[in-house]
Amino acid sequence: MESRLIRFWLLAFGIWLLVVACEQPKEHTAPAIHERDSVSMMTTYGVNTLISDSGVIKYRIVTERWDVNTIKNPSRWTFERGVFLEQYDNQFHVEGYVFADTAWYYDQLKLWELRGRVRIRNLNGLVFRSEELFWDGMNHEYYSHKYSRLVTPERELEGTYFRSDEHMRHYVVTNSTGSFQSSDLEPEEEEPAKENDKNKNAADTAKQKPPVRQAAVKHKATTKPIQP
Repeated sequence: MESRLIRFWLLAFGIWLLVVACEQPKEHTAPAIHERDSVSMMTTYGVNTLISDSGVIKYRIVTERWDVNTIKNPSRWTFERGVFLEQYDNQFHVEGYVFADTAWYYDQLKLWELRGRVRIRNLNGLVFRSEELFWDGMNHEYYSHKYSRLVTPERELEGTYFRSDEHMRHYVVTNSTGSFQSSDLEPEEEEPAKENDKNKNAADTAKQKPPVRQAAVKHKATTKPIQP
């Protein structure tokens, strides 16, 4: 009886050893990542390339890093290390330059979002500075909701809202201040007085105020007066 009991415990101990030996070790792994929108479809370094729209070359892109993500909604190109854009007209003539510290281009919306040190310069000597700028390719316009500074050879403007056409020829600045050349505020020359007006009372003519030429910049009713 005692020998049987010993054999039973030996058999049980052998089975336990076999189970322990066959047990697979557990791997401590992190759960799978299912958010595919965090991964770029393409990442390119040292980019200097031309971009076309409808078969027409529109601009040159120069950047240190270019990420393309088609999973995010909306899909976008990301330029986290800055971007330099050279803009062309339909005849492939340079129209201007755009620079930003960080930029996103939403390709389906044809919308650029520029952040950081945003700079625009065109061939007419216009320089634009801001910390934010949107470039709408569908409506062909720029706009910004942050403080912006616009400098041309003739004038300087500052304001908290900016909107302009894509060529920077017609623009609106609200809540603005600025300076103009004195010639912009000079009265227009009047025609020489006729012979029958020579006897007109000099005191009456002194009271008349000559017309003043309005500034070429369009301003809303909320625009502050511009100091010469």
